[in-house]
Amino acid sequence: MDIERLDLNLLVTLDTLLVERNVSRAAKRLHLSQPAISTRLTRLRELLGDPLLLPAQRGMIPTQRALELQALLHAAIEGVRQVIATGSPFDPATARATVAIAASDYVQYSVLMPLALTLSREAPGLRIAWRTIDTGLLEAQMARGEVDLALTTPGTAPENLRMRTLYREEYVAIVRPDHPALSEPLDLDTFCRLEHVIVSPAGGGFHGPVDDALAAVGRSRRVALSAPGFLVVPEIVARSDMIALVPTRVAGDRVGRVRLLAPPLPVPGFDMAMVWHERTTTHPLHRWLRQRIGELVSASGKDGGEMPVPAPPGT
Repeated sequence: MDIERLDLNLLVTLDTLLVERNVSRAAKRLHLSQPAISTRLTRLRELLGDPLLLPAQRGMIPTQRALELQALLHAAIEGVRQVIATGSPFDPATARATVAIAASDYVQYSVLMPLALTLSREAPGLRIAWRTIDTGLLEAQMARGEVDLALTTPGTAPENLRMRTLYREEYVAIVRPDHPALSEPLDLDTFCRLEHVIVSPAGGGFHGPVDDALAAVGRSRRVALSAPGFLVVPEIVARSDMIALVPTRVAGDRVGRVRLLAPPLPVPGFDMAMVWHERTTTHPLHRWLRQRIGELVSASGKDGGEMPVPAPPGT
């Protein structure tokens, strides 16, 4: 094989095709036409002496030779990108890129929304794609470049990814302001008697950390509604006599629509972390973005938001 006939554009095209395994998606990602991608693939087949990708019912299937090349090729291209970036000062004001960030609806609201507003001023050329997080697919999505950064709990983060803890989150109880059955402080009997809204990200679950805490003291509650995300919960509570425990960052700016109460028993909170792939660790843009997210979270308060968490009864 004459390596001088292999230019970088051909290798980038092959790397993208091996990730996408679809000509139209590769063309969209590289901002090229489908015929241009097909022409490059033909040249690659001739130069490497292998079909590389074979037509299938859905997309394309890589040959064994292509699979052997994939990891080494991707690492080589990332190395070239890092060499080019080294020594070039990163300027967010002039940067042009698209970054995909995966998170739950709660994190999109509490962390990514302030980030998007900040980036619109500081880095107007950046496009941010929010994606619903799926921790089971996250490692593969990051390896393929479909997700660049994710925010999730440390316990659900894949072991092979880089991670930095951002903050500690706690729970607060919410009810509608004129709830007829409640007074402060919220006692355990009333808490157990009310109908509850619970969040089940996978859908349909009726058991959570609160139920484990109640079982530890020999109590239980009635969960009347299971929702797939946190954002709708304050609105449901505001229009009913139901009660819910939500992260403080969800409840903090809804004072007035809902009333905030300390839970009547200790309910463990959780940590939130940033997770990313090794391929973006030293990339100037991604390094700056991770730093900016950390700064924004720190500025909002270490207790999970500007709103103080009510003290439990008797403290």
